[in-house]
Amino acid sequence: MEVNMKQIIDARGKACPIPVVETKKVLETLHEGDTMEVIVDNFIAVQNLSKMAEQKKLPIASKKINENNYLVTITVIGASKNETVETAEKTVCLLDNRLAETVIVISSDKMGEGDEKLGHILMKGFIYALTEQDKLPETILLYNRGAYLSVEGSDSLADLKLLESQGVEILTCGTCLNHYSLTEKLGVGSATNMYAIVEKQLQARKVVKV
Repeated sequence: MEVNMKQIIDARGKACPIPVVETKKVLETLHEGDTMEVIVDNFIAVQNLSKMAEQKKLPIASKKINENNYLVTITVIGASKNETVETAEKTVCLLDNRLAETVIVISSDKMGEGDEKLGHILMKGFIYALTEQDKLPETILLYNRGAYLSVEGSDSLADLKLLESQGVEILTCGTCLNHYSLTEKLGVGSATNMYAIVEKQLQARKVVKV
């Protein structure tokens, strides 16, 4: 009975294209059904590995281990492994277009004072406009009624998911989610606490409050 192998690469601290190139080299040694796990320390590396796996039509899954580490799992199928050396020089790195240590703080589900309906429209437009920027924030903090933006049914959920897919960290106050009975409806990012919210703002070079 054939036993499938699993290889592990720790690519933390290595800039692109190193994680992708090292992964391709190991894939070349594996057989159908084997898997490999790659540990990286930034979401851009996850995106680059996903792009490589997509080009080779290899199944890939990723999960966030903790605040700074991600685990990427790739499964070998068919003859895909034989293509690795030929395509190594074609590796294209996605760039991290986030503004380092820039935090956007959103404390409401509407923008500004005055007409409530207009405020909701403006907030939706603001978050959509963020997705269109050449440079993105590193983190978005949501608290108080801002928690309504990151849950199921929110008009801004898809835009926040798009921002997260580009490496933006989305953190929602856990106390706020619980207060508004939204804990089970969180649809993007993760819940956080007041200690982390304060820490993120104090360590930021720029804090933008909406």
